[in-house]
Amino acid sequence: MNTLSLNIVTPNGSVYDREDVNLAVLQTTAGEIGVMYGHIPTVAALEIGYVKINFDGGSEYIAVSEGFVEVRQDKLSIIVQTAEPANEIDVARAELAKSRAESHLNNEEDNSDVNRAKRALERANNRIRVANLQ
Repeated sequence: MNTLSLNIVTPNGSVYDREDVNLAVLQTTAGEIGVMYGHIPTVAALEIGYVKINFDGGSEYIAVSEGFVEVRQDKLSIIVQTAEPANEIDVARAELAKSRAESHLNNEEDNSDVNRAKRALERANNRIRVANLQ
């Protein structure tokens, strides 16, 4: 069976690299897509969510922030601001970030950057959800 190579990159460098991917599932702004070897070339915007990576012998989840994916016949390149394998997520830290974001959103005196707090809350909730998928 032909497989994909998958690379997930953030501004800090490569976070994940695998050469034997059978299927990758991602959340794009147009909906969820599954990518296998031979997929039509595509570029799509990604939402905050996860990448599910299936390979012979198992699967892994990676929490990702917004970004882009480029699909070629045998290669999948994901470029995001942040990416974190499910087994490396510090749930306590994510819970703290969630609490801070909720506190900021509930503070009626300081609504200076509501959108930023909403995004932080969305990222924290995503990290917690993905950590529970492993």
